[in-house]
Amino acid sequence: MIAILRALGLGDLLTATPALRGMARAFADERRVLYAPLSLSPLVARIDPQLELRDAHRPASLAYAGSRVRSAVNLHGQGPQSHRALLAAAPGARLLAFRNEFVRESWRAPRWRDDEHERARWCRLLAFHGISADPDDVELSVSRDEQNTLPLVRGATVLHPGAASPARRWPLARWAALARSERSHGHRVVITGSRTERPLGTALAELAGLPPDDVIAGRTSLLELAGVVAGAGRVVCGDTGVAHLATALRTPSVVLFGPVSPARWGPPPNRAWHISLWAGRAGDPHGQSVDPGLLAIGVDHAVGALARLPARAPPVPARSPLRGRTDEAANVRPDRVVANA
Repeated sequence: MIAILRALGLGDLLTATPALRGMARAFADERRVLYAPLSLSPLVARIDPQLELRDAHRPASLAYAGSRVRSAVNLHGQGPQSHRALLAAAPGARLLAFRNEFVRESWRAPRWRDDEHERARWCRLLAFHGISADPDDVELSVSRDEQNTLPLVRGATVLHPGAASPARRWPLARWAALARSERSHGHRVVITGSRTERPLGTALAELAGLPPDDVIAGRTSLLELAGVVAGAGRVVCGDTGVAHLATALRTPSVVLFGPVSPARWGPPPNRAWHISLWAGRAGDPHGQSVDPGLLAIGVDHAVGALARLPARAPPVPARSPLRGRTDEAANVRPDRVVANA
């Protein structure tokens, strides 16, 4: 059995897709168990249909693995807490993880790089252990029926104003101005978000003069949200899980980056249907006020980026045999903005 730890959110799961698929090929004949939030189950099945999911937030779930685990793979972090959790759950297992000075079992492992793209990071870890994974292997699919859960949304511009921290939330007035611009160009606008973000979506709709039905925040399951993104004409969002959904589903998108560079969390390079806007400043992604770099992105920058987006992404290309390309994500070339808000 292969035990894999990634006890994080939506975007974290999707950036681990290349590594999870690499392990699916390398360990095709072995049972593979991912420890992650159970809420991510619908998308885990799209990444690897044979991957079992257990709740990483229940210690008993981890301990259940016992000594049957042959390899324990830490896709969660650089340790030591996550290293020790896996080792305690799987005594005697081979640990595939980054080096941590406090965990002896990791001393011969590769070192963590702070400036590495998240997708490339885990592919490099696997490559160290002889497992090939391609950081561009990110695509997911949803059926036409799943896209039609909310049929009036098809072809619309999806705005996702929420983010986990205030540092990554673009001001609401700018979202409203962007919504009005999209409406003036003949695009229907819908607003997505979680249940807790529904008040934010409602406030945005009121400010932009959108009808209440255009706010679907809090009304979709994870799979329904994926269907909305897959069927959208384009997506505008911050550095959030929805950005990674748009990447995985090949929906044209504009992503507003603030405190963190898209070279670490942005879409794969050389994809004209994804545009990352970033002012080139680093900051605290968990800050309690809007990051100055995010404030440097004006409405005109977002409008201009939308005007450059293609109508749709090209068809998914046939994938060639994996060659372990682990450094391409470092070539992300985001648009830089310099004007004041």
